[in-house]
Amino acid sequence: MITAALRTTALLRSDRGSTLPIAIWLTGILLFAAFAFFAFAQAASARNGAQSAADAAALAAAQSARGDLIEGLGDAVGGDADWLDWLDPEELEGGEAAAAAGALAAENDAGVTEFGDTTVAGYLGYEVDIQTNYTVGDSIIPGTETTHANAHATAVIKPRCDLPVDADPTKLVTLDCDGEPVNIDPEDFDLDDLPDASVLFSVQLAE
Repeated sequence: MITAALRTTALLRSDRGSTLPIAIWLTGILLFAAFAFFAFAQAASARNGAQSAADAAALAAAQSARGDLIEGLGDAVGGDADWLDWLDPEELEGGEAAAAAGALAAENDAGVTEFGDTTVAGYLGYEVDIQTNYTVGDSIIPGTETTHANAHATAVIKPRCDLPVDADPTKLVTLDCDGEPVNIDPEDFDLDDLPDASVLFSVQLAE
């Protein structure tokens, strides 16, 4: 009986001894998985931040160009027989669009790496590439401490107003801007008569 008990005690000690390395191994795997998950979360956060910065920069550029369109339209009414063309422009002046994109990128701790005008589905706009000033951060994945996030975005300007088929640029013209009537009379016009820019043109990110 004593011999059997000693054998049982020895076996139990042996089992405990063999499970210890397995427990250490499993703990190591769990820790590695946790650190890996944290690294991927860091990368995802950096990518999201970069995309937000790119979207803001592209929208800022398009909004700046929209402002230029309104000013140009105001200058043309009454003095340019082709002022109706401003409502569906074939090109954008640019103006401060690049500076506006850079300013919004900087506000989001990023910098513009590429900027240019573009056309999407017939709509004029701008495309912007940015890079974050910050890095992904230290992690178990080598190189993340020096890796910056990059993103691309495009924003377009969409005319919202329809012209009457018989519109005469020298006389009163009533525009239909998504159901809202806008009257422009070249013979009695002031720039302040124009509605908010968003009534005439929408600015949105391209899909």
